[in-house]
Amino acid sequence: MPSSAAVNPPAGQRAGAARPPGPRRPGRPRSEHAEKAILAAALEELADCGPDSLCIEQVALRAGVGKATIYRRWPGKEDMLVDALAVAGTQLPEPQGKSVRADLIALLTAICREAADPRQARLLALLQGEGRRYPRLMARYLATVVQPRRELVRSVLRRGVATGELRQDTDIEAASFLLDGAVLASLHGPGPADVRYARRVVGELMRGLAAR
Repeated sequence: MPSSAAVNPPAGQRAGAARPPGPRRPGRPRSEHAEKAILAAALEELADCGPDSLCIEQVALRAGVGKATIYRRWPGKEDMLVDALAVAGTQLPEPQGKSVRADLIALLTAICREAADPRQARLLALLQGEGRRYPRLMARYLATVVQPRRELVRSVLRRGVATGELRQDTDIEAASFLLDGAVLASLHGPGPADVRYARRVVGELMRGLAAR
């Protein structure tokens, strides 16, 4: 005669019985999604109307959340914008490390493409024009977007000096300034700042910096 255990297996083994819940996934996906939507909406509003006219209500409407969701995260619009500016820039291509020329062309192409984006252009113009009234925003933009990009370019140039591709007396700062100027000039050029433009600029730069 079968035992009672065989006739009545434990509840967890019965067909159709609810299984105990598994380990909880880390993080809060819904909250992360809302935060990304808010930061993206804040950047759009900033580009459209500037920091003076930006209001939490419009950001909430654009992000599809309630105002309370924003205020739970930030006490005011400037704190929200400080975090938003940290995600303002797009991801640049990782230098491959095989050729200084090729890496500089790839970086310059990507930066010029981003600079030509109307939202990015408006954002930079607004920050430059109103930076004195919002020093935290300008400092955040410089620290999280501008400076890391300049350092990436400088790292490629320093590597070129170390490998002998560039002259040992190369002025790294001056060379990076020249590339910054090329980005600004691309916004007012007669044609698109595509990879051909980047090749021309880098080609002329390398003509003066390349090791003899």
